[in-house]
Amino acid sequence: MDQEKVIVIDFGGQYNQLVARRVRECNVYCEIYSYRTALDQIKAMNPKGIILTGGPNSCYEENSPTYQKELFELGIPVLGLCYGAQLMTHVLGGRVEKAPVREYGKIEVTVDQTSPLFMDVQQKTICWMSHNDYIAQTAPGFSITAHTADCPVAAAENKERKLYAIQFHPEVLHTQEGTKMLYHFVRDVCGCSGTWRMDSFVENSIAEIREKVGNGKVLCALSGGVDSSVAAVMLAKAIGSQLTCVFVDHGLLRKNEGDEVEEVFGPNGPYRLNFIRINAQERFYRKLAGVTEPEKKRKIIGEEFIRVFEEEAKKIGAVDFLVQGTIYPDVVESGLGGESAVIKSHHNVGGLPDCVDFKEIIEPLRNLFKDEVRKAGLELGIPEKLVFRQPFPGPGLGIRIIGEVTAEKVRIVQDADAIYREEVDRAAETYAKEHGEPAPWKPDQYFAALTNMRSVGVMGDERTYDYAVALRAVNTIDFMTAESAEIPSEVLQKVMSRIINEVRGVNRVFYDLTSKPPGTIEFE
Repeated sequence: MDQEKVIVIDFGGQYNQLVARRVRECNVYCEIYSYRTALDQIKAMNPKGIILTGGPNSCYEENSPTYQKELFELGIPVLGLCYGAQLMTHVLGGRVEKAPVREYGKIEVTVDQTSPLFMDVQQKTICWMSHNDYIAQTAPGFSITAHTADCPVAAAENKERKLYAIQFHPEVLHTQEGTKMLYHFVRDVCGCSGTWRMDSFVENSIAEIREKVGNGKVLCALSGGVDSSVAAVMLAKAIGSQLTCVFVDHGLLRKNEGDEVEEVFGPNGPYRLNFIRINAQERFYRKLAGVTEPEKKRKIIGEEFIRVFEEEAKKIGAVDFLVQGTIYPDVVESGLGGESAVIKSHHNVGGLPDCVDFKEIIEPLRNLFKDEVRKAGLELGIPEKLVFRQPFPGPGLGIRIIGEVTAEKVRIVQDADAIYREEVDRAAETYAKEHGEPAPWKPDQYFAALTNMRSVGVMGDERTYDYAVALRAVNTIDFMTAESAEIPSEVLQKVMSRIINEVRGVNRVFYDLTSKPPGTIEFE
């Protein structure tokens, strides 16, 4: 991205994406890099600021992730968070030790309001702590700017060198004034002007696509989800009839979704795209037969997608580019954007086969987080109904069915999911009409999944031995962290009753209370 940038150096922290996301909320572009990234490469990027993430290690132990001292001598402002703060202290001559009292959770922190990071923060503020080690002695030239009852150095700084160390996590929402702190760092300390805006991103992206493609032909992998839809419309605006959208119905979509996608993006839809629908349900079911391991399912679905596109490209003729709706969390979670472990392979990132029969893959949304994709969609004029559609994973119901995928299991989860979403939507609409405001309990995302558990039940005085359906509902701002939603009991009871009575093969319904982390939003 040809503009001012802050980079996040990842030391394996679970909040690496969240740090980058919070920086972008300050209208400053931000990318994540591994701590193994060479210093010369970082210098060549000419960042306005550098943020060091947290991580699970102890910086004083041999073989722990580290970085050379020269990073702090570039004259570029550096902010260390948690492990990053400890590493900065350790490398610059301070002392980090095992903490006598481990801090975890919401902790009251007393800050020095003369610090550039805390100048309009309350003197006593609630922050999110998560550490076993602590800074026992600051590095030479650093002064303490925050403390807690059990942590004498909750923050320290060397203002002259623009080096800042924070023991807590300002990037998580549990830190009540964390956004202010990060804003002060990137805008005040780093001097960023805040040029990262979605209108200019869309305009520049369309121009770049037009230049790159030239007179070439482009094939777009259209799933009907938010990401691929925004990518398709962006390409259509850039190159018009040179774009062909191929929609593969792999049999793992939500109920009636294939027809809905065709209605919107087909030849009679509002976008008048070159649209081809491929009904490949049986082909995918055969490939997935007997496969139970989640990563293997993802890889199979991803590779089969590419094979279908290759075949379709040969029918169309020479195709130069393939377009995919890859977004930034896909890249990072696939282990390609930092030092974090692979959480799950995404079919449009880690699941791609090595040989792809196209000149190049175009990923216009690769640098965007999910909410940024939605903003881009609105800038492109896509209706809100489509832009704010619930996220749906590329592998579809293949990762909402635990264990082997079969046509019968797909039918079960499709029917259960349709009932669940219908009842939640109906209850939320009723609440809005009665109270004159949106239902405060309506989740940001909600869906049904099919567990691999079967249990004994009784229906109509007869014994049953059927599957259990799990209902998932979460509230989230950025889909990188999430909390279980509290849907009213009467709504869940209605959903349970309808699923058991209307969906053949189900005799139990569970409600998943797991947050992210430690879980993920999807089941596999």
